[in-house]
Amino acid sequence: MESLPDRVKLNGHPTERLPNTLNLSFEGIDSTELLAAMPEVAVSTGSACHANRREPSAVLTAMGVPRELALGAVRLSVGRYTTEEEIDRASKIIAGKVSELRSKMGGSFISRP
Repeated sequence: MESLPDRVKLNGHPTERLPNTLNLSFEGIDSTELLAAMPEVAVSTGSACHANRREPSAVLTAMGVPRELALGAVRLSVGRYTTEEEIDRASKIIAGKVSELRSKMGGSFISRP
């Protein structure tokens, strides 16, 4: 979040959630395009009950996440053996790919009917 100030949103409560799972929305990014741009990072779109669908997650929209941000949502999880180095590497890759995709799109929002 520090690498992308004001352009990334935590979905869900900051502390009252699973300790190993993180759901973020990236402003102006289509999450499926982001996933395709970084095959080296194990990440999925939307919420657990919504993976692999190209429409806003009903869970995220029920939580009040706007459509544009719900379309840019990704879910990350860590396991028992995930290292800090792996987390740091993944966060740098994600931030870099988000910045790269934004520059290709001129920073505009993704909008789908």
